[in-house]
Amino acid sequence: MFAVTNIDDILVLALFFGRCAGHRGAAVRVVIGQYLGFAAILVASLAGALGAGLLPRPAIAYLGLLPLLLGIRAAWGVWRDRHGTGPDAGPGPDAGTGTGTGTASVLTVAAVTFANGGDNIGVYVPVFATAGPAGLVGYSAVFLVLVGVWCGVGRFLATRPPVARTLARFGHLLLPAVLIGIGLLILVEGHAFGL
Repeated sequence: MFAVTNIDDILVLALFFGRCAGHRGAAVRVVIGQYLGFAAILVASLAGALGAGLLPRPAIAYLGLLPLLLGIRAAWGVWRDRHGTGPDAGPGPDAGTGTGTGTASVLTVAAVTFANGGDNIGVYVPVFATAGPAGLVGYSAVFLVLVGVWCGVGRFLATRPPVARTLARFGHLLLPAVLIGIGLLILVEGHAFGL
């Protein structure tokens, strides 16, 4: 269930890790952000399963606004840097991340992870609702271990020479495109704004 609901997350992680190359501590920030974002998904799913109704089904679609806005912000940063109007005029890997280090912040990774996993909540809630207390602990523990595996796979992909070259050359363009695409997909699939 984890793999099926998070397969798209590997691409996003590879993009984030690709932007980490040569930046000390950046990979750790990506892992921490990934864990924070997924922990938020687990908390929302557990709350939904326990009847708290934290996120009503129609609200999940609007989580697509998070990656969409982050993608637009990143695209704006790329455009601004390319046209010499940004504070760090000239193209560079820092576009749109807000860190000035060429990497995404912990909160950016967490927000993208949470928004990208909004559909996961819809899958996890019914499963968690029938799992019982021991099942909830089991699912949560396995999922948290698998987040680490997912980070490892994303890092592995980002460090393969052909992938690393592609990410180094086009990563600053790919990240905004992927974030905008994820945001639009979540909004459209959830029928947000009547789409």
